[in-house]
Amino acid sequence: MEKFEELGLSPALQKAIGEMGFIHPTPIQEKAIPRLLQEETDFVGLAQTGTGKTAAFGLPLIDRIDPDSGEVQALVIVPTRELCLQVSTELEQFAAHKNRMTILPVYGGADISRQIRKLRTGVHIIVATPGRLRDLMRRRAADISTVKFVVLDEADEMLNMGFKEEIDEILEETPEEKLIWLFSATMPPEIRRIAETYMDAPFELSIGQKNTTNEDIEHQYVLIRPSERYEVLRRFLEFEDDIFALVFCRTRRETAELAEKLLNDGFPADALHGELSQAQRDSVMSRFRSRNLRILVATDVAARGIDVDDITHVFHFNIPDDINFYTHRSGRTGRAGKKGISLVLAHPKDDQIIRRLEKKLKTHFIRARIPSGREVLEKKISAYLENVLNVEPSEEVRELLLPLLERLSLLSPEEQILRLSALALSDTLSIFQRSQNERNGSAKRNDKANGIGMYINIGKADVDGKGDLLNIICRQGNIQGSSVGKIEMKDRHSIFFVEKELSSKVMSSFKGFTIEGRSIRVNPDDASNKGRGEKHRKDGKKKKDKGKKFKKSYQR
Repeated sequence: MEKFEELGLSPALQKAIGEMGFIHPTPIQEKAIPRLLQEETDFVGLAQTGTGKTAAFGLPLIDRIDPDSGEVQALVIVPTRELCLQVSTELEQFAAHKNRMTILPVYGGADISRQIRKLRTGVHIIVATPGRLRDLMRRRAADISTVKFVVLDEADEMLNMGFKEEIDEILEETPEEKLIWLFSATMPPEIRRIAETYMDAPFELSIGQKNTTNEDIEHQYVLIRPSERYEVLRRFLEFEDDIFALVFCRTRRETAELAEKLLNDGFPADALHGELSQAQRDSVMSRFRSRNLRILVATDVAARGIDVDDITHVFHFNIPDDINFYTHRSGRTGRAGKKGISLVLAHPKDDQIIRRLEKKLKTHFIRARIPSGREVLEKKISAYLENVLNVEPSEEVRELLLPLLERLSLLSPEEQILRLSALALSDTLSIFQRSQNERNGSAKRNDKANGIGMYINIGKADVDGKGDLLNIICRQGNIQGSSVGKIEMKDRHSIFFVEKELSSKVMSSFKGFTIEGRSIRVNPDDASNKGRGEKHRKDGKKKKDKGKKFKKSYQR
């Protein structure tokens, strides 16, 4: 493999990438950079996300810009704010030793007047999302009549997001004499249309076969019933070491509910979906990039343009209907030469869809084995004991604990280890117990015969789904989520099943409990007492706050 210094880049660029730690180019960089540096040709580069496309176009672009000219010479158009910021940051790093080079990111959700002021001071390269660039053009703030280079990055993503009209308008406003460099993971008909309409005999470079997936990604699947998906996902998350994962769902609601369940079960997780404000989205992405979040649950639309390194797993909570969605989802892992896993939680009837994906993507899906509850438990215990063996207590800890060791000496060393381990691993032990229950039949929390049905005067009109209701029950009742079984929600009341021995505790914990001045009551739901349920429903309809959902005031 060549080194970057052999590709024809200027000394200023070689110095910059040397400081960034670049040594050997990736395949697309090795083949694209010399051609884009030396030839006056339109270009189509097909390669998966994470293969180094930004440097493939960014390095030759920086080298071909004249910093002495005050005109806008290049447009780099990207699908999302996140990618806009990332690409502009990388271009600025490449241009570190190119004096007077100015690069401006423009995107929606930011102060447009500030972007206009910066454009008026003179910019060499604009990195933009299509919608914001079109707004700036219509305000006559972005003059693109002098552009010599147009880069369409993640072109298929932009078209999937509905930016066809914006891209057409932008390209029609650029000069006739310009070069277009188009980079995409896939080549759907609309990308081919752009090439045929706006490009002049483009050179096409494909890294790997078209519609194939990254060889560094291992594609796996499991066939399970929808009711089992959460527990199976949780098993994989518990079992894998140092997991840093994306979980894809189809809907905003499912995304939010799944993230909340994971968070309630102790996983560092959050959701990314279209109902978040830009500030909320920025906060979530910042925590994910810094690994304060280890699990990000997202919809396909919200996740477009996410470019985060070292993601170990992509989980498909639902199998995607579109092959392009699967390609973009799975392409978030297995980047920069690192291995990754893409795992589909599929319905047993989806087996044929998996086979069609295999054929279209020219790859093989491995049927994964779901870790058992016992395997999860054994791994957790082993890791815990390994940490115990390797930890070195500080002097402060020794001073505090030594006087207490006399009490522990009443127990044998084996009993001490057993009790401390049981205490430290109580959450994991509850997972194992649930697994045992499921293997022996229906889990207690889902079995009406072994659980008590409880009535609560909270329903769909009061809270946002079963996750919110479960949160109230567990917090006020001081019980684990695993102790609560099936939940049946109506508009103004709900029925939930709880382990028999906990029913009295839960009922008494709600005595005198109120939310926003409304008394919340929990009673046994006696199916033989048919009149009471109707009475409760009528009582609920008399409340003045009908239709209003509770604020999160119940969270403590």
